[in-house]
Amino acid sequence: MPRSNFQELLDAGVHFGHLARKWNPKMAPYIFDQKNGIHIIDLHKSIVKIDEAADVLKQLARSGRKVLFVATKKQAKDIVAEKAASVNMPYVTERWAGGMLTNFPTIRKAVKKMNTIDKMIEDGTFDTLAKRERLQVTRQRAKLEKNLGSIKDLSRLPSALFVVDVQKEMNAVKEANRLNIPVIAMVDTCCDPTPIDYVIPANDDAAKSISYIMDILCQAINEGLNERKLEKEKETPEVADDKQVAGKKLRSRKGAKAEDAAEETAPVAESAVEEAAPAQEETPEVAEAPKAEAE
Repeated sequence: MPRSNFQELLDAGVHFGHLARKWNPKMAPYIFDQKNGIHIIDLHKSIVKIDEAADVLKQLARSGRKVLFVATKKQAKDIVAEKAASVNMPYVTERWAGGMLTNFPTIRKAVKKMNTIDKMIEDGTFDTLAKRERLQVTRQRAKLEKNLGSIKDLSRLPSALFVVDVQKEMNAVKEANRLNIPVIAMVDTCCDPTPIDYVIPANDDAAKSISYIMDILCQAINEGLNERKLEKEKETPEVADDKQVAGKKLRSRKGAKAEDAAEETAPVAESAVEEAAPAQEETPEVAEAPKAEAE
């Protein structure tokens, strides 16, 4: 059963494309018609593509991987930030910093710097600084938080990238392509779908359209996270049972070893007793010899 509904897509305005004179010919397979100089997107194809993208995101979430959401345009940033945060995924809604993917180690250093400042504030080191230094550190922390605060939990490169506007986020798309990171994107009729791995033909300008598609994708991610949680809960009792079985086996092995050791020591003890017995018998004869000589 498809995750999206034709009527709901229509109500959200997902079918509205750009002006016909601004279209990209590579989007022709996803265009249904032209009306009043505006291209109309084929929603039947949008439904199929949304389901395809949702399944990919669900599998990624189920395997414990991260998806980076990118949307720096005004009408999308608040929606994307809210939805991505609800499923605990990293997002970029401010300016895309060049090299955020291709120069990831440097970005991680900046994030670590921000974490160091947080530790300074917690342990009271921050209060020992001079007033001017405190002001500089505070400004630096605010700047880092604005640009990198949403990706501070991203310890390694994301497994996929979700982009709202391909034209506006072309730098992010290029970096992802260079590193072979799959890209999922809302692609309007004026955009080139070639560098996108999972194309969602949709209106990327209307807030309602962005919100509707984000809801579907985040729901799929949530399903994947819940399945992962259930799998872990099932594995935990099995691990405990395995540990108990291993403990019993270990104890039985130790018991067997102790029995073997006892069996080995028993003959040795018997032979020692046998050797000691003749020695005890010989001792009285030796003691009687001096008595005979005395008589």
